[in-house]
Amino acid sequence: MNTITSDTTAQRPASTPATATVRNPAGRGTAPRKPGLWAKLGTAFAMFRNKKSITGLSILGFFVLVAIFADVLAPYSPTKVDNTARFQPPSAEHWLGTTHIGEDVLSQVIHGTRGVIVVGFLAAIIATVIAIVIGVLSGYLRGWRSEGLSALTNVFLVIPGIPLIIIVASMFEDPPLILVAGVLGLIGWAWGARVLRAQTMSLRSRDFVQAARANGEPLRRIITVEMLPNLMALIAASFVGTVTAAIIGLTTLSYIGIIPVTTYNWGTILNWASAQGAFRQGQWWWFLPPGLCIAAIGVALSLINFGIDEYVNPRLRSAGERARAMKKKGMNVNDTVTVVRTDLKTQETP
Repeated sequence: MNTITSDTTAQRPASTPATATVRNPAGRGTAPRKPGLWAKLGTAFAMFRNKKSITGLSILGFFVLVAIFADVLAPYSPTKVDNTARFQPPSAEHWLGTTHIGEDVLSQVIHGTRGVIVVGFLAAIIATVIAIVIGVLSGYLRGWRSEGLSALTNVFLVIPGIPLIIIVASMFEDPPLILVAGVLGLIGWAWGARVLRAQTMSLRSRDFVQAARANGEPLRRIITVEMLPNLMALIAASFVGTVTAAIIGLTTLSYIGIIPVTTYNWGTILNWASAQGAFRQGQWWWFLPPGLCIAAIGVALSLINFGIDEYVNPRLRSAGERARAMKKKGMNVNDTVTVVRTDLKTQETP
């Protein structure tokens, strides 16, 4: 508590000026606390607090919940056949219609969500972990170790992904989705590692990293505590981009028949619809729902990526803040604003 003591006129000589002394016993010798790891992580994940990221996360969360509770949400088993309802359009019994043998399309779309989410997130986790290890180490280290890791990244940048997956899948009669996710993750980490390496090379010359190195901090702590919180925006953007690429890769491979049609996902539903002539016969209830689901999850991931970009880019962030401030004042951000300056002094007419 601050204590203020002052001299009064009766207690001091006339020639002595009045003085005031401020004492702060509680704060004597204390320095401002350095933010810990959790505080840094909270600041790093502030990129998800804008409207674009929140909207994208909401849509993505909906699909994740559908994948988790697919057995509860699906009205029928995806393989249940109803011979009396073949090629049936949407109805009260089958909300999204049926296939050529009477299978419920809605149940197949719901169960297909699980495969898409599992492959997308598993491939992104594998690729992001490899990108962090290779990218941060190659950016922080110097000499032949840095150049060797950089050369390894360049090699994986030029490896064709789809042909490699086709070769690996052809070695198995029924390749599991975990294998597909692993291959997608192993070929999808190079771009993220390249970006993280460039940013780490910029961070290693900063004052806080040099101070931690001068204090004898181990490499593990410098990377995890000092560097990774400052790289979270790039890591999140790399993760989102890898999820998008993995989902597109899975649906593409399923549609062209590389992944067996017994594995449920949105790409296999499109493959069945194409093989049975649903596109030519105008049976939109069979191919349109999985196509819209692919588009919706792509929009969700794009919104998350745009939100991260708006947070990372200072120019976009300031533009977004100005637009929100103008909307609060009831102004249209697309209107052209003309500033008119008037003189306060006017000439007097004689």
